[in-house]
Amino acid sequence: MLDDVHMRPCGRPTKTGKPCRAQFSGRGFACKLHTTDHEKQLVDAYEQGLRAGREQAKRWEQQSADVRVENLERQVRMLKEKLDAQNRRYEIDGHQAVTVGRYAYVWTGPGRLEVGDRVLLPENYVSALRQGSGPQPGTVTALGSTYTGLHSKILSRLPSSG
Repeated sequence: MLDDVHMRPCGRPTKTGKPCRAQFSGRGFACKLHTTDHEKQLVDAYEQGLRAGREQAKRWEQQSADVRVENLERQVRMLKEKLDAQNRRYEIDGHQAVTVGRYAYVWTGPGRLEVGDRVLLPENYVSALRQGSGPQPGTVTALGSTYTGLHSKILSRLPSSG
């Protein structure tokens, strides 16, 4: 009776002794007039249990999805690192390759650059649009490069700001 939600007759005896013909639907045992307090409590407890079960199922589903996302992100990170390691070049035509921000450059000057070194970058059409004409300062963010095209040359190393 708790799962029936279609219209059906009450059927409980009325004061005259005849079956009640009132139609009701939803969870329950009888029409509102003939439902006992105990039956109301049973229906309420059943509905509360359903709600709690659905909420718990949602939480478990979300936790499961979060774990799947974390695993996929970890796999993507590992594959990117593996691909990067296979394709990263630290020297190009005998010169040190570095990454500054999102772009790759070569250092033809004396010594080696390290991550965090400040450098002066040549003007290009993107830097001219964004920061104005002329060379722009930048900071080495990674050693090596996975870029396969032509690399611009770093103009100079800037004194450390500290």
